[in-house]
Amino acid sequence: MRITPARGTHLPEVAALMGASPLLERYGVTRTSARASLREGLRARDLLLLGVERGEIVGVAWVVLTRALDRAAYLRLLLVAEGWQRRGVGSALLRDSERRVRRSGARHMVLLVTTTNRRARAFYRRAGYRKVGDLPDFARAGISESMYVKTFPRRARAG
Repeated sequence: MRITPARGTHLPEVAALMGASPLLERYGVTRTSARASLREGLRARDLLLLGVERGEIVGVAWVVLTRALDRAAYLRLLLVAEGWQRRGVGSALLRDSERRVRRSGARHMVLLVTTTNRRARAFYRRAGYRKVGDLPDFARAGISESMYVKTFPRRARAG
């Protein structure tokens, strides 16, 4: 699998992937709303990475780079296409995202995961994230999420 930054030409396929997600459907995401959000993300220079296998987009990682919260990057979305889950796509996208945000100067990566999504919570714990709290009804009424954070080791300064 190849990981590549998203461009405007990728938006229809990424929006279709997002619109087909049962998880994102709970948040009211449609192809149309996904495409508009993705366009906005590209304009804002968010980090949008795609996992591509044989010309097909099989996963997406969307990170909002910020200086807020002690230079924490926010993993807005990590989504793997049906049929490609549990094949290392999400892990590869997460590792590449972390590498890129660390290089940009981020000290932490923060994310939200639905409290009922046991597989995702275990995935992030294995990747070194720790739960810092629950946020009921934060992003959408009726859905509780947990916030996870990973703090990157500080790099030694040349002296």
